[in-house]
Amino acid sequence: MKATESCSSSASTSRVLYSFWLSSCSWRVRFALNLKGLQYEYKPVDLIKGEQFNPEFEKINPLRYVPVLVDDGVVVSDSLAILMYLEDKYPQNQLLPADPCRRALNLQAASIVSCSMQPLHMKSVLEDIEKKVGQEESITWSQIVIEKGFSTLEKLLKDFAGRYSTGDEVSMADVFLAPQISIAMDRFKTDMSKYPTLRRVYESCEAMPEFQASIPERQPDAK
Repeated sequence: MKATESCSSSASTSRVLYSFWLSSCSWRVRFALNLKGLQYEYKPVDLIKGEQFNPEFEKINPLRYVPVLVDDGVVVSDSLAILMYLEDKYPQNQLLPADPCRRALNLQAASIVSCSMQPLHMKSVLEDIEKKVGQEESITWSQIVIEKGFSTLEKLLKDFAGRYSTGDEVSMADVFLAPQISIAMDRFKTDMSKYPTLRRVYESCEAMPEFQASIPERQPDAK
């Protein structure tokens, strides 16, 4: 299998998701695949054991990150790139609205989560901070990152949200937000009462069977 770019050819023709149960990035993709009704084979990559550094996985994604989707001869890494690929190839149950304003809102929300929040409080980053300046500073850092992101998202979405982030239909913003909110509450004890719009959106997503099927504890590699 050859994969030297985020999208490249592969000998495989089956749909396979390389995932790790605790990865919020992988969670987004699982949620999106479920919303689109797309079946896939789940291949776990244990990040704690360092399986992402195995030579075979490096051939698939040289960055050694999950998720990676292999679909009908195409390899795509990075959760946002995967979702955009799915939108283009599988038009059913569209996650990006046709309206330019709401489409832009979805992309902004997805970018805030994927670029300005999750990478800054991922496990490896917090471990590095803890080694250099201590656990208390690591916790403070994660709280600052999460609160800044959620405050921004609350302001961005409050005038457009309905049942979900940008209306009454589930969309890409929800796919990124719901796992982020769940992890913020569970791992970092974030008080979502400060973000009523986001809390309402999360509760709507949490009730969906597609979301429940995608939660970490229900994955094959869950401990």
